[in-house]
Amino acid sequence: MIQSLFNQSNYVVTKKLLDATVMRHQAIAGNLANVETPNYKRLDVAPSFQAQLVNAVKAGDSSRIAGVAAPSLTEDATAVASNRDGNSVNLEQEMLAMNENSLAHALETQLISGSMLKLRMAITGRG
Repeated sequence: MIQSLFNQSNYVVTKKLLDATVMRHQAIAGNLANVETPNYKRLDVAPSFQAQLVNAVKAGDSSRIAGVAAPSLTEDATAVASNRDGNSVNLEQEMLAMNENSLAHALETQLISGSMLKLRMAITGRG
Protein backbone atom coordinates (compact mmCIF):
# COMPACT_ATOMS: atom_id res chain seq x y z
CA MET A 1 0.00 0.00 0.00
CA ILE A 2 2.60 2.54 1.07
CA GLN A 3 4.98 1.38 -1.67
CA SER A 4 2.36 2.17 -4.31
CA LEU A 5 2.23 5.77 -3.08
CA PHE A 6 5.96 6.13 -3.71
CA ASN A 7 5.74 4.45 -7.13
CA GLN A 8 3.18 6.85 -8.58
CA SER A 9 4.53 8.57 -11.67
CA ASN A 10 3.96 12.10 -10.29
CA TYR A 11 5.97 11.33 -7.17
CA VAL A 12 8.78 9.64 -9.11
CA VAL A 13 9.00 12.53 -11.62
CA THR A 14 9.10 15.08 -8.81
CA LYS A 15 11.92 13.19 -7.09
CA LYS A 16 13.90 13.11 -10.34
CA LEU A 17 13.32 16.83 -10.87
CA LEU A 18 14.38 17.54 -7.29
CA ASP A 19 17.61 15.60 -7.88
CA ALA A 20 18.28 17.68 -11.01
CA THR A 21 17.52 20.91 -9.14
CA VAL A 22 20.01 20.06 -6.41
CA MET A 23 22.62 19.14 -9.02
CA ARG A 24 21.98 22.39 -10.94
CA HIS A 25 22.40 24.39 -7.72
CA GLN A 26 25.80 22.76 -7.19
CA ALA A 27 26.76 23.64 -10.77
CA ILE A 28 25.66 27.25 -10.33
CA ALA A 29 27.62 27.54 -7.10
CA GLY A 30 30.71 26.18 -8.84
CA ASN A 31 30.19 28.52 -11.78
CA LEU A 32 29.92 31.51 -9.47
CA ALA A 33 33.03 30.44 -7.57
CA ASN A 34 34.95 30.30 -10.85
CA VAL A 35 33.56 33.45 -12.47
CA GLU A 36 37.06 34.90 -12.76
CA THR A 37 39.01 31.69 -13.45
CA PRO A 38 40.65 31.83 -16.89
CA ASN A 39 39.39 29.21 -19.38
CA TYR A 40 36.72 27.92 -16.99
CA LYS A 41 33.75 26.44 -18.85
CA ARG A 42 30.26 26.82 -17.43
CA LEU A 43 28.68 23.62 -16.08
CA ASP A 44 25.02 22.64 -16.04
CA VAL A 45 22.86 19.54 -15.83
CA ALA A 46 23.29 17.44 -18.97
CA PRO A 47 20.51 18.22 -21.47
CA SER A 48 20.10 14.48 -22.11
CA PHE A 49 18.56 14.11 -18.64
CA GLN A 50 15.67 16.44 -19.45
CA ALA A 51 15.11 14.79 -22.85
CA GLN A 52 15.02 11.31 -21.29
CA LEU A 53 12.66 12.45 -18.54
CA VAL A 54 10.28 14.14 -21.01
CA ASN A 55 10.17 10.99 -23.16
CA ALA A 56 9.51 8.81 -20.12
CA VAL A 57 6.71 11.11 -18.90
CA LYS A 58 5.11 11.11 -22.36
CA ALA A 59 5.13 7.31 -22.27
CA GLY A 60 3.25 7.47 -18.95
CA ASP A 61 5.08 4.47 -17.48
CA SER A 62 6.32 4.99 -13.91
CA SER A 63 8.90 2.19 -14.23
CA ARG A 64 10.34 3.90 -17.30
CA ILE A 65 10.43 7.19 -15.39
CA ALA A 66 12.21 5.49 -12.50
CA GLY A 67 14.71 4.05 -14.99
CA VAL A 68 15.84 7.48 -16.18
CA ALA A 69 19.49 7.86 -15.27
CA ALA A 70 20.37 10.27 -12.50
CA PRO A 71 21.25 13.77 -13.67
CA SER A 72 24.89 14.57 -14.24
CA LEU A 73 26.87 17.73 -14.81
CA THR A 74 28.41 18.54 -18.14
CA GLU A 75 30.04 21.50 -19.82
CA ASP A 76 27.41 23.88 -21.22
CA ALA A 77 27.95 23.87 -24.98
CA THR A 78 25.68 26.90 -25.44
CA ALA A 79 27.74 29.17 -23.17
CA VAL A 80 30.34 31.27 -24.94
CA ALA A 81 33.20 33.25 -23.51
CA SER A 82 32.37 36.94 -23.48
CA ASN A 83 35.93 38.15 -22.87
CA ARG A 84 39.46 37.17 -23.80
CA ASP A 85 40.22 34.97 -20.80
CA GLY A 86 38.06 32.12 -22.19
CA ASN A 87 35.72 31.98 -19.18
CA SER A 88 32.15 31.23 -20.30
CA VAL A 89 30.42 32.17 -17.01
CA ASN A 90 28.19 35.27 -17.04
CA LEU A 91 27.56 36.55 -13.51
CA GLU A 92 24.11 38.02 -14.26
CA GLN A 93 22.91 34.88 -16.01
CA GLU A 94 24.13 32.71 -13.14
CA MET A 95 22.29 34.85 -10.58
CA LEU A 96 19.11 34.61 -12.65
CA ALA A 97 19.57 30.85 -13.00
CA MET A 98 20.04 30.57 -9.23
CA ASN A 99 16.78 32.43 -8.58
CA GLU A 100 14.88 30.27 -11.08
CA ASN A 101 16.42 27.13 -9.62
CA SER A 102 15.47 28.20 -6.08
CA LEU A 103 11.85 28.65 -7.15
CA ALA A 104 11.83 25.26 -8.86
CA HIS A 105 13.30 23.66 -5.72
CA ALA A 106 10.63 25.25 -3.53
CA LEU A 107 7.84 23.99 -5.80
CA GLU A 108 9.25 20.47 -6.01
CA THR A 109 9.73 20.36 -2.24
CA GLN A 110 6.09 21.39 -1.72
CA LEU A 111 4.93 18.64 -4.08
CA ILE A 112 6.92 16.00 -2.19
CA SER A 113 5.75 17.41 1.16
CA GLY A 114 2.14 17.20 -0.05
CA SER A 115 2.57 13.49 -0.70
CA MET A 116 4.04 13.02 2.77
CA LEU A 117 1.16 14.95 4.35
CA LYS A 118 -1.35 12.68 2.60
CA LEU A 119 0.46 9.66 4.01
CA ARG A 120 0.53 11.20 7.48
CA MET A 121 -3.17 11.97 7.27
CA ALA A 122 -3.93 8.40 6.20
CA ILE A 123 -1.94 6.97 9.09
CA THR A 124 -3.01 9.31 11.89
CA GLY A 125 -6.36 10.55 10.64
CA ARG A 126 -5.18 14.14 11.17
CA GLY A 127 -3.58 16.76 8.92
